[in-house]
Amino acid sequence: MFAVTATRFDPDNPLTGLTLGDRPEPGVPDGWTTVTVRAASLNHHDLFTLKGVGIRAEQLPMVLGTDAAGIDEDGNEVVVHSVIGTGADETLDPKRSLLSERHDGTFAERVAVPRRNLVPKPACLGFEEAACLPTAWLTAYRMLFDKAGLEPGSTVLVQGAGGGVATALIMLARAGGYRVWATSRSEDKRARALELGADQVFESGARLPERVDAVMETVGQATWAHSLKALRPGGRIVVSGATSGAVPPADLNRVFFLQLSVVGSTMGTREQLGRLVRFLEQTGTRPLIDRTLPLAEAREGFAAMHEGALFGKVVFTLPG
Repeated sequence: MFAVTATRFDPDNPLTGLTLGDRPEPGVPDGWTTVTVRAASLNHHDLFTLKGVGIRAEQLPMVLGTDAAGIDEDGNEVVVHSVIGTGADETLDPKRSLLSERHDGTFAERVAVPRRNLVPKPACLGFEEAACLPTAWLTAYRMLFDKAGLEPGSTVLVQGAGGGVATALIMLARAGGYRVWATSRSEDKRARALELGADQVFESGARLPERVDAVMETVGQATWAHSLKALRPGGRIVVSGATSGAVPPADLNRVFFLQLSVVGSTMGTREQLGRLVRFLEQTGTRPLIDRTLPLAEAREGFAAMHEGALFGKVVFTLPG
């Protein structure tokens, strides 16, 4: 079958390890099944894998991709939950992994997954839209509606508008009744964040009109000081990523004096993915897709992500 695979690591030029071509059909362990992929979306996780983050050289070659929507063996339209783990909250399983970390991922004609990881896809969602949900949109859903501890009407600051999680946060927060502020270094991305539903936008690091109830943080080192200063006393930062670096100054004096909370959030559960699907079904909110490409043209999508030239998700499609 055709697949997009990581075959080597290069931290500086990750696309040199991207290989497109034929791969064996996936093995199917007990309790697993196969899904014929109709659409799959790109995440920073895929680019990090090509840089050698979270995977060992002896695991290569590895089919990339964490997200997919397609057809199961019984002909049902499904969304694939990408967290491989056990327990009521599989994200807390110390042995958990994502597709493409220990098991081949979704950038292929077929992918093997545990049967429990399949979520029904409603007819109102296209395959391309549904394929955006399992990583970026599920991460945003858990951050906002689970970890932030906010009521509708609260003010949320989203750092770094433009990425998949950030755009999902803006759209979900707007649909959920929050006041949404967003930052970006790019004037164009600030303007587009307003179009998505942000109430106000600011340059990265800019002084805000007032302090916010919570900050949604995926950027890390570059925005951390601003995130702390943006919070009201007793406010909360929810962290799900650190694309600009993971070791900023902690500024502990501010944290304890203002009684701030720093909460980590990783992915989401299968049940939360099901609720996210229903949320979109009920509200009419749909993922923002930057571009849709045939899987055979995946290199173009990886290059755009590597260059930071995206606003929304990159989706790869396969013929039905």
